[in-house]
Amino acid sequence: MAGVFEIAEAGNESYFFRLTAPDGTVVAVSPLFETIKGAAAGITAVRENAATGLVVDRSARKAVTQSGSKPAATASSRPAPLLTAR
Repeated sequence: MAGVFEIAEAGNESYFFRLTAPDGTVVAVSPLFETIKGAAAGITAVRENAATGLVVDRSARKAVTQSGSKPAATASSRPAPLLTAR
Protein backbone atom coordinates (compact mmCIF):
# COMPACT_ATOMS: atom_id res chain seq x y z
CA MET A 1 0.00 0.00 0.00
CA ALA A 2 1.23 3.51 -0.81
CA GLY A 3 1.51 6.44 1.55
CA VAL A 4 -1.44 8.75 2.15
CA PHE A 5 -1.62 12.53 1.77
CA GLU A 6 -4.00 14.12 4.29
CA ILE A 7 -5.17 17.76 4.16
CA ALA A 8 -6.04 19.30 7.52
CA GLU A 9 -7.00 22.69 8.95
CA ALA A 10 -4.58 24.67 11.06
CA GLY A 11 -6.68 27.36 12.69
CA ASN A 12 -8.79 29.84 10.78
CA GLU A 13 -8.32 29.78 7.01
CA SER A 14 -5.01 27.87 7.08
CA TYR A 15 -4.40 24.39 5.74
CA PHE A 16 -1.51 21.95 5.55
CA PHE A 17 -0.94 18.44 4.36
CA ARG A 18 0.98 15.55 5.81
CA LEU A 19 2.27 12.41 4.16
CA THR A 20 1.88 9.25 6.19
CA ALA A 21 3.43 5.83 5.56
CA PRO A 22 1.23 2.72 5.37
CA ASP A 23 1.93 2.03 9.06
CA GLY A 24 0.68 5.51 10.04
CA THR A 25 4.10 7.07 10.59
CA VAL A 26 4.13 10.76 9.60
CA VAL A 27 6.81 11.10 6.93
CA ALA A 28 6.47 14.80 6.09
CA VAL A 29 4.42 17.89 6.97
CA SER A 30 3.92 20.83 4.62
CA PRO A 31 4.07 24.53 5.36
CA LEU A 32 0.75 26.35 5.79
CA PHE A 33 -1.43 27.26 2.81
CA GLU A 34 -4.18 29.89 2.71
CA THR A 35 -6.58 27.64 0.77
CA ILE A 36 -7.38 23.96 0.37
CA LYS A 37 -6.68 24.43 -3.34
CA GLY A 38 -3.15 25.63 -2.44
CA ALA A 39 -2.58 22.57 -0.25
CA ALA A 40 -3.78 20.31 -3.08
CA ALA A 41 -1.38 22.07 -5.47
CA GLY A 42 1.43 21.41 -2.98
CA ILE A 43 0.57 17.71 -2.95
CA THR A 44 0.63 17.67 -6.75
CA ALA A 45 4.07 19.32 -6.76
CA VAL A 46 5.44 16.76 -4.30
CA ARG A 47 4.02 13.85 -6.30
CA GLU A 48 5.53 15.16 -9.53
CA ASN A 49 8.96 15.96 -8.12
CA ALA A 50 9.63 13.37 -5.41
CA ALA A 51 10.44 10.46 -7.70
CA THR A 52 12.97 12.45 -9.72
CA GLY A 53 14.46 14.59 -6.96
CA LEU A 54 18.17 14.57 -6.22
CA VAL A 55 19.42 13.38 -2.86
CA VAL A 56 21.93 15.87 -1.45
CA ASP A 57 23.89 15.04 1.71
CA ARG A 58 24.29 18.28 3.69
CA SER A 59 25.36 16.58 6.90
CA ALA A 60 28.67 17.44 8.51
CA ARG A 61 29.88 13.88 8.10
CA LYS A 62 29.95 12.85 4.44
CA ALA A 63 29.52 9.27 3.24
CA VAL A 64 32.55 7.46 1.89
CA THR A 65 32.29 5.18 -1.16
CA GLN A 66 33.56 1.59 -1.14
CA SER A 67 36.78 2.70 -2.83
CA GLY A 68 37.45 5.03 0.11
CA SER A 69 36.97 8.27 -1.82
CA LYS A 70 34.30 10.84 -1.16
CA PRO A 71 31.45 10.94 -3.69
CA ALA A 72 31.20 13.84 -6.12
CA ALA A 73 28.84 16.68 -5.23
CA THR A 74 25.39 16.35 -6.79
CA ALA A 75 24.11 19.92 -6.43
CA SER A 76 25.70 23.32 -6.07
CA SER A 77 22.86 25.30 -4.52
CA ARG A 78 20.51 24.55 -1.69
CA PRO A 79 16.87 24.33 -2.82
CA ALA A 80 14.14 25.80 -0.64
CA PRO A 81 12.39 23.00 1.27
CA LEU A 82 8.80 22.25 0.37
CA LEU A 83 8.20 19.89 3.26
CA THR A 84 9.44 19.64 6.79
CA ALA A 85 10.25 16.07 7.76
CA ARG A 86 9.30 14.99 11.24
